[in-house]
Amino acid sequence: MGKVIAVHSYKGGTGKTILSINLAAALVKHGKKVCLMDLDFRAPSLSTLLKVEKADYWLNDYLNGICGIDKVLIDLTERIRDGGKLFVGLANPTTEAIRDISAKDRKWEMRALGRLLSLRNTLLNDKGFDYLVFDTSPGLQYSSINAIVSADLVIVASTLDKSDVEGTKRMLKELYDLFEKKTRIVTNKVLYGENIKSVKDVRSQMEELYGVPILGVIPCFCDVSRAKGTLIFVEDKPDHPFTKIMDEIATELEKMKV
Repeated sequence: MGKVIAVHSYKGGTGKTILSINLAAALVKHGKKVCLMDLDFRAPSLSTLLKVEKADYWLNDYLNGICGIDKVLIDLTERIRDGGKLFVGLANPTTEAIRDISAKDRKWEMRALGRLLSLRNTLLNDKGFDYLVFDTSPGLQYSSINAIVSADLVIVASTLDKSDVEGTKRMLKELYDLFEKKTRIVTNKVLYGENIKSVKDVRSQMEELYGVPILGVIPCFCDVSRAKGTLIFVEDKPDHPFTKIMDEIATELEKMKV
């Protein structure tokens, strides 16, 4: 049985989308059939980062009931050598589409949740996907809540920024626990210094703060930041330390029961 992973964060700037892309790529490298979906409808970026200039249909169209999911999915397997299969479902990045989805009411959001749950069953059971990876909107947008409700596991991308840590702690109690979701933290953009000298330090401090396991600790790699998402590091930089960390996270996910 496949798994649905929602990658979420309290606020923007945590590296959530880069984490989503490279996590999907790492799972593909492990021979898995993966579907990466852009559910950040208010600031969609996967189409730009993955260099897909145009799509015939978007996830917006699927949620609006205009088309089936087969018309939305794009096969990007050729982007990842020596692995499984990678498909993506992209959100419409145009200003008009962003404005349209921002104006949706709660009834539409409930219908969208129903279609997202149906999508989960279709892709995992009928299409044989091993993983669905949802790149969500940060914070408490309806679209991110729907993604979390539909997921088996929530990976929270967090930094050591004080406001981010406090916001993540609140979401653990008020959101993930509310929906009884298995949650793991990836602490990203770590700068080592006087109080934090090792991965072990970060893990122990963050696990004490959050009360949930830390799935990964990622240092602040300047070259990852400079790339601005133009590279899939897991594929393009196989010897990079970031790639090694993503491989370790993918291995842990494969072991995890949800």
